Amino acid sequence: MAERGDTPLRVGLVGAGPWARAVHAPALAAHPRTKLVAVWARRESAAAEVAAPYGATVARSFKELMSTVEAVSFAVPPAIQAPLALHAAQAGRHLILEKPIAATVEEAEQLVAAADDAAVATVVVFLRRFASDTIEWLDELQRHAGWSGGTARWLSGSLLGGQYSRSPWRHEGGALADIGPHVLDLLDAALGEITHVLSAHRGEPDLWQIVLGHASGATSTATMSMRLPMRPTVIDVSVYGPHGYRELANFGESPQDCFHRLLDDFLHNVHNGQTVHRCDVSRGLHIQRVIQQIAYAIAPAMAAAAPANPGGFPR
Repeated sequence: MAERGDTPLRVGLVGAGPWARAVHAPALAAHPRTKLVAVWARRESAAAEVAAPYGATVARSFKELMSTVEAVSFAVPPAIQAPLALHAAQAGRHLILEKPIAATVEEAEQLVAAADDAAVATVVVFLRRFASDTIEWLDELQRHAGWSGGTARWLSGSLLGGQYSRSPWRHEGGALADIGPHVLDLLDAALGEITHVLSAHRGEPDLWQIVLGHASGATSTATMSMRLPMRPTVIDVSVYGPHGYRELANFGESPQDCFHRLLDDFLHNVHNGQTVHRCDVSRGLHIQRVIQQIAYAIAPAMAAAAPANPGGFPR
C-alpha cells in the first residue's frame, strides 16, 4: 500500500459518462497522491476516450481493473455501482462512491457490511460537503446549538437539456434520486440527524416538497426539481433560530476543487488505516434510508423504484 509521500495510490475508474469525464478522471489524474491507472466502462471506446488524456489503460473487465488498483472510483448509476462496489470491498479495495450508493436500502446495507468487514476506506461524493464555504458554514452552526429549523432549495432545468438530460436513471428517479442526496445530506449535517419524514409531495414538473423532522427537535423543508427552466440553477440552504439566520448559497467552488479536497480526506484515511468519515458509506446508507422514507410517503409503490433505475447507462 502506498504511504504518504511514497508512490501515489493506484486508482481505477468505473464509468465513462459526462460526470466521469468532467470530474472523476481529471481530479484523480491531477491529484499529486493518486494515479489514474485504468478505466473500465460498458463501452470500451468510451473508456478509451476517458483514459487516453491521462495515460491510463483500458480494462477489458471489472476483474481486470481490480487486479491493477488499490482503490476504485465509481461514476455509474446506483444500480450498477452497488454490486460492483460490493465485490471491490470484498477484495479489499478502497471505495469512492457516487450517491445514492445503491438502488435499494438492502443493497446499501450489504455494501456497508462488506466495507466494514474488509476495513476499507470509503467516501461518498456528497460533493457540496467538501466546498470550503460549506465547511465554514457548518463549523459556525456547530458553535451555536439550538437551531429551530431550516430550508433548502435546488431548482434546475438539467433534465430539460444538456449533457445529463440523456441519463435514464435520472429521469426515472427524478430530483429525489439525483440532487435529493445532496439536499438531505446538507440539512442533516446542519440541523442534526433526520429521523422523520413528516410530509412529502411530488407535483409537476417533478417538483418535490418535503418536510423533515430532526433528532435535535428542529424541522426543515426541502424543495427540489430538475425540470424547471432555471438559468442559473437556484441552490440555497438556510437555518434559523435563536441565533438568527444563516444562509449558504453561491457554491462558487468548482466540482474539481471539491473533489480534490475529497481525495485529501480519502487518502488520509487510506494511509492511516481509518474507515470512519463524515461522508463514508454508512452516511450513504443513512441518506438512502431517508430517501426510501420519502418514497413511501409519496406512494408505497414508488419505493421499489426509488432512488434509481436499474438501467446500465453511464452517469
